[in-house]
Amino acid sequence: MNRLLRYTMLTTLLLCGCSTQGPHQEQRLEEVKATLQSGDLLFRRGTGLAGHVVATLDKEGHFSHVGLVVGDTTDWRVVHAVPYEPEFEGDFDRVKCESVADFLGRYPSAEFGLYRPLVEPQALERITRHALRLSRERVPFDHDYNTEDTTRLYCTELIEYLFHLEGYSLSEGRRTEINLTGFAGSYIFPSDVTQSSLLIPIY
Repeated sequence: MNRLLRYTMLTTLLLCGCSTQGPHQEQRLEEVKATLQSGDLLFRRGTGLAGHVVATLDKEGHFSHVGLVVGDTTDWRVVHAVPYEPEFEGDFDRVKCESVADFLGRYPSAEFGLYRPLVEPQALERITRHALRLSRERVPFDHDYNTEDTTRLYCTELIEYLFHLEGYSLSEGRRTEINLTGFAGSYIFPSDVTQSSLLIPIY
């Protein structure tokens, strides 16, 4: 299987699908923004084909993407590693920092969830600083989905890496095994993170 086909199939597995505007999105957005704390994890799931694929392959099947909340009540933002969401002409797939409204608004009717790490405040503050640093450095998106190489990162790999820098593992060693022809391997799926004993669901 050539690299392009392998890449396309992996992207389908690990990314959200498109959706249409939901009637209560503004209310949902305000509710979640009122609950946010810096260092929270914000998950989302699309309602298209990719979301259904992830729901089938993932252990829990709720989400297909995740980012780390940074900032404060005057400017909540999300740091996440994502492809196919350029901010300007010539932009490349990378770790980026965008508003919560943009993060959730890209797939307005998508299911989303908010989880809070049970981590010491000082460590969590350093984790958010690491996240902002990686977004400023514009670390490339990991199209090979290789957790052994942190010079490029995909969404859940970014989260695992950020907490690892402070001595925590949110995945606690969990991996999702994919045994499809051409790209069999071990990946960190969203449910490998949401099952963490270090996270509590907030929204």
